[in-house]
Order: sequence, then structure tokens, then C-alpha cells
Amino acid sequence: MTFLSQLINQKNKVMKEIKAFIRKEKLNEVAKHLKENQFCCFTVFEGEGVGDYIDPETEFPSLNFPFLHHKVVKIEMVIEKEKVDKILDILTKHAQTGKRGDGLIYVSNIDFSVRIKTGEHNNGSHVAQ
Repeated sequence: MTFLSQLINQKNKVMKEIKAFIRKEKLNEVAKHLKENQFCCFTVFEGEGVGDYIDPETEFPSLNFPFLHHKVVKIEMVIEKEKVDKILDILTKHAQTGKRGDGLIYVSNIDFSVRIKTGEHNNGSHVAQ
């Protein structure tokens, strides 16, 4: 079952989006533990960050963005509200190094989703064609 299928099948459930910005080198460990806990579906983006939290031990110049110095990955996932605490536990335990720049996690409400192929909303209705 695909990520979007899971989202659409969650009819009438309260859904949350989690965005976690973590150190690039912690991604494999975090992904392993998410999958071991049956959180199979998430999206990963690679990026570079700027901020007061930069770890001087891993700071390096970027070829693409010379003023940016900290490699990060962003993990995004949409899940049932009841599973948020478990995912936050996994993220904080396995993404943490104890140094500045370990990352941030945001949790947001999801109002609804729409399957692009069919126009179906997560509540079973269809978008007008």
C-alpha cells in the first residue's frame, strides 16, 4: 500500500504531519528504527541549513551555496494522531548526538488529502471535474 493510499484510507481520522530536520549522518539509523516500528512510509529531502545551531566540527563550504554550511535531511510523514508520540520518541532517541545542530521537529495538523490520480479526498468525496 502506498503512502497516499494509507493517507486516503484513514477516513475520518485525525492526521498529523511530522517534519524532522536531522543530521545527514543520522538518517540511516532513524530510518531503520522507523521501519522496525512499522512506520514504513516517509519522504526524505536533502538540504543545507544556516543558523546559530551550526556544529563547527561538521561545518564545511558548499559548492552549490557558498554561504551555507550544515548538511541536513528533512523527513516528512503523515500519520494518525495517536502515533505521534512514538515517532517523536524514535526521532529524538536516534537522531540525537548531544551536540548543537541535532535538528528540529515540527508537528502540524492535516486538514485533508487529495489523491491526484482520482481526485478522491481522504473523506471519500471527489473533486469536481
